[in-house]
Amino acid sequence: MKSTVMPSIACLGGGTGLSTMLRGLKKYSENITAIVAVTDDGGGSGVLRRELGILPPGDIRNCIQALADDENLMTRLLNYRFRDGSLAGQSFGNLLLAAMNGISDSFDEAAARVGEALAITGRVLPVTNDNVALLAELEDGSTVLGESHIQEVKERRCCRIKRVALNPRHARALDQCITALEEADLIVMGPGSLYTSVIPNLLVDGVPEVIERSRAVKLYVCNIMTQPGETEGYTISDHINAIFAHAGRRVFDRCIVNSGALAQELVEKYARAGAWPLCAPENGGGCGGGVEYIYADVASSGTEQARHDPMKLAREIMRVYRLHSDTKLYGE
Repeated sequence: MKSTVMPSIACLGGGTGLSTMLRGLKKYSENITAIVAVTDDGGGSGVLRRELGILPPGDIRNCIQALADDENLMTRLLNYRFRDGSLAGQSFGNLLLAAMNGISDSFDEAAARVGEALAITGRVLPVTNDNVALLAELEDGSTVLGESHIQEVKERRCCRIKRVALNPRHARALDQCITALEEADLIVMGPGSLYTSVIPNLLVDGVPEVIERSRAVKLYVCNIMTQPGETEGYTISDHINAIFAHAGRRVFDRCIVNSGALAQELVEKYARAGAWPLCAPENGGGCGGGVEYIYADVASSGTEQARHDPMKLAREIMRVYRLHSDTKLYGE
């Protein structure tokens, strides 16, 4: 007989993809740890990083918001962006994290304190407290330092990314992140930008090793579309191979791929920008490189962007977890 527990879930990523997924998963478990990449150096986060020397707060803020009560006034306040003056474009949430960092011993402590203030479901952790940047090597041999510059230089040189690395190369994973991965029943990577949200977490010392050893159900959520400047022309297998190559090991066994139809006008809009749906199995089968492809309608409908639907995605993730674990979901 299956035991009934609330599963421990560890999610790795960054950007809007991770926060979208968290909005759905919080309905299934209160034991969620979001492990967030910290290589962002653009936008408001980049400004605060350069001027205050803190880790980029933007993706951390998005995940805290996702795990908070959507109707909470403070949650809405975090997302407020100033319109005028020297703060134009900056979000209140970024400034709050910067201020909390100033009265805390570390950035992860600052994130934890903001999370506690909003009574979020679960917790949000930077994958490392080290100040790291992303270094990309392109296929023509040129290198680009800084996440915000990679897309621009790559498009200008018209060549693909060969590999990315952290600068400095060795970053120490947060102890809480390692513990969360060791204790997880379910580990989910993605969705999100392949080279700037998903892979950076796997470049931190100790992270891929502990995932490989874990007996958790391990999933990768593939993006709905390719991404100009990062993955144009990529197949699902290309995404998987890039992750395994950078991690240096096999870090998941199953990949969730959207099978839901996208509006034709949306597909055409993305095509004009050089992006295409990631959908069919390239070889007509159900697996690629030993990874099982799991097809499900997880796309949001009626939107102007090709995004995952939080509840559809969470339901599919938990369905897969239920099938491949000895645990019955809480409340079932």
